[in-house]
Amino acid sequence: MTPSADILGKTGGHDWDLVGELAALVSGDTVIRRDVPLAKHTTLRLGGPAEVFAEPASEADLAALVNGCAVRGTPFFILGRGSNLIVRDGGVRGVVIHLAHPCFSRIEIDGARLRCGAGAKLKNVAVEAKRHDLSGLEFLEGIPGTVGGALRMNAGAMGAWTFDAVESFRFMNSRGEIHQRISGEVPVEYRACPLLITNIALGAVFRGTPLPREEIEKRMKAYSEKRWESQPAAPSAGCVFKNPAAIPAGKLVDELGLKGTRVGGAVVSAEHGNFIVNDGGATARDVLGLIALLQARVREARGIELETEVEIIGEDH
Repeated sequence: MTPSADILGKTGGHDWDLVGELAALVSGDTVIRRDVPLAKHTTLRLGGPAEVFAEPASEADLAALVNGCAVRGTPFFILGRGSNLIVRDGGVRGVVIHLAHPCFSRIEIDGARLRCGAGAKLKNVAVEAKRHDLSGLEFLEGIPGTVGGALRMNAGAMGAWTFDAVESFRFMNSRGEIHQRISGEVPVEYRACPLLITNIALGAVFRGTPLPREEIEKRMKAYSEKRWESQPAAPSAGCVFKNPAAIPAGKLVDELGLKGTRVGGAVVSAEHGNFIVNDGGATARDVLGLIALLQARVREARGIELETEVEIIGEDH
């Protein structure tokens, strides 16, 4: 079976032999394509194309892609659900590896443990835990990402953090080697697991606490209501800024009267000051311009440097 790939020669100055060479390294179930628009793969719904876009069908194929990129000196980026991400309008050079194959999305129950692949949606993890009367993972339901992204960012909501519930996790290094760590052995920070900045999260074992399902459902309902009361429904990348020590970023933006501030199709949400939404037709340039404007206004008014929480990748036009 031939690998699925768009294999071309040299086009527009780019060496598309990379596509064919990578396709030769993996199984026939792995998909490799060129010039794939990334807007539909991000929650903000904007951004340019991936020069090469790959969806590995197994961990072995993922390792082969990583090694293939290393040999060629080609940069790669691991894409989950595309939340917490801004892709610049010029797109991403190199290879974007999307962990969308079902093999990366498995959720298996083992007593009070949930063994979850990096591609599993956090909402599905929370729902599966509820189905098996396991508490402690309710906060994941409202985070629009995957397990891999949550591990990398130590994602949090409702006062809880991903690594609060993680017992152990697996990752792949830049040579395609797989390792496992107990979560308590690995340093984590606010919005970051430094180990996973340079390594690829493959999955995690979450540990739940037995609790009657009615109690879990009540908690999830309360979280959901709180979230929809305070967060926009329009396309966004989630919280844009890290919270300064002195005051939450959203409250700071609100106090300065900056809700509704607009650059092109990018607007500060009326529901939450730390969200920028795509009001229709926004470009990455619009969003980045609005971020810079907010940072300047906050710096001028309060002397606080707002640091972005969202990851920004790619090139300008």
